[in-house]
Amino acid sequence: MERTHDGQAKGLAVVTGASSGIGLELAQIAASKGYDLIIAADEPEIDDIGMHLSDLGTAVEAIETDLATMKGVDRLVEAVVADGRSVDLLLANAGRGLGKGFLDQDFTQVRRVIDTNILGTTYLVQQIARQMRSRGVGRILLTGSIAGFMPGSYQAVYNGTKAFINSFSFALREELKDTGITVTCLMPGATETRFFERADMLDTEVGQAEKDDASDVARAGFDAMMNGDGDVVSGWKNKFQAAVANVTPAGMLASQHAKMAAPGTGKDKSGSQ
Repeated sequence: MERTHDGQAKGLAVVTGASSGIGLELAQIAASKGYDLIIAADEPEIDDIGMHLSDLGTAVEAIETDLATMKGVDRLVEAVVADGRSVDLLLANAGRGLGKGFLDQDFTQVRRVIDTNILGTTYLVQQIARQMRSRGVGRILLTGSIAGFMPGSYQAVYNGTKAFINSFSFALREELKDTGITVTCLMPGATETRFFERADMLDTEVGQAEKDDASDVARAGFDAMMNGDGDVVSGWKNKFQAAVANVTPAGMLASQHAKMAAPGTGKDKSGSQ
């Protein structure tokens, strides 16, 4: 593990959505690089993850809190303040998805996707980035998505929130370019996590397709953040898809997305449609 010459941690990293998937992988990378951690998620599993990460020899504080609410984000920020330390790395990864047609979705779940992906993320970034600005140093990684490049038929709200995050990250990066703070947007494609299970999309083509490895995606994002890059699309297939999306009419993209995300587009266990 990398530590400073006097054996102290290199700094403090805050990672949200760290109970599984890309967030967990990001937390493990930060720990392996010698950063102490404050990790957060809205699931009780975060406590077990905290104990696991502490075995890597780093100090870890795990916080179960609702990151879809300002109150829940305040709880995380208060933990940072109570720790008496400044945040060196903010990895704002918490996010939610939701499948099926918009009119068939429970609006309580719709609201939770919006509040987690947009409200909670932007509020947390503002609170931590203000602290970073006062010090003149810091690195921020936002988990966007290549989904933000296309109208997401049968994932309309999710793709819309990721379009927001992608755009927000570039705007914030420009605003902070002379402050010593870097902003990086990680834009993965479909990744092997619990995302599609939680979004009730296991019966879709995209839900059943081969996906990218979460550890590879996290590594690409972490490295880009440390290099100060503005964005990174992980995987050559996703780079190609993003490039095509930028020159394809929105109506055509929406139709293509429907073919892979509409309920029932996947194969059943016997292999038939």
